[in-house]
Amino acid sequence: MNYLPGFIVILVILLGGGYWLYSESAQLTMQEPHQQAIEIITQDMSYFEGATGYLARPEAGPPAGGYPGVVLIHENRGLRPEIKKAAEDLAREGYMVLAVDLFNGDVLETQEEARAKTAQFNQATGTANMRAAVQYLRDHGATKVASWGWCFGGRQSVNLAISGEPLDATIVYYGGGMATTTEQLGPITWPVMGVFGDADQIIPVEMVKTFETSLNTLGIENEIYMYPGVGHAFANPSNPNHAPAETADAWTKSLAFLAKHLK
Repeated sequence: MNYLPGFIVILVILLGGGYWLYSESAQLTMQEPHQQAIEIITQDMSYFEGATGYLARPEAGPPAGGYPGVVLIHENRGLRPEIKKAAEDLAREGYMVLAVDLFNGDVLETQEEARAKTAQFNQATGTANMRAAVQYLRDHGATKVASWGWCFGGRQSVNLAISGEPLDATIVYYGGGMATTTEQLGPITWPVMGVFGDADQIIPVEMVKTFETSLNTLGIENEIYMYPGVGHAFANPSNPNHAPAETADAWTKSLAFLAKHLK
């Protein structure tokens, strides 16, 4: 497990270097002054019965082999604007991204509403929903596909990975209640990245260690990052635990992970 430094320093360099941009999804992305921005196309997309996701992709025609695909999975409050913004940010990195809707269009404001919604969540339908998203991306030219989710979506990212759907990479950010045992994780045969905080009261450090140990036992390539002093949902700007510097570092690591395994 990779324990990250307790303090992450971000330097803003305006002369002869890049500059940091802050997005609504709390992602800090490094852009070079001379780098031309990738134009993207976005649209609402029906891909599963009762579900309208958010599709973002580069405007330019795909390279040989197509754009790699990412199934993006929302937290427990639904397909909110910050998730759509994350899809747009990923599309600008050269991915075709489908942010799924697992709540039939419901977007929630409070954790009380979110808990009530997830208590009624049908896992079988949710898994079929995510698998349909993977199929949509493959049908539209993605030869490699990854899943990426936060919180409730982190657990769902793992659930998709163990559903029998073949993927090329899986990313989970603090997936509460996610599968952790070798028996559960056995179907995975591709790299996994995990991002957690050691002050998370929902996902204890011991659970993360079990997750990592199981992946290692199964011979699954993995990158597990533990950020000290940050709690659950630290990458969400609307959460009191939001930690911008750690979020920026995790975003950079996630992009590197996707580039390594999808491009």
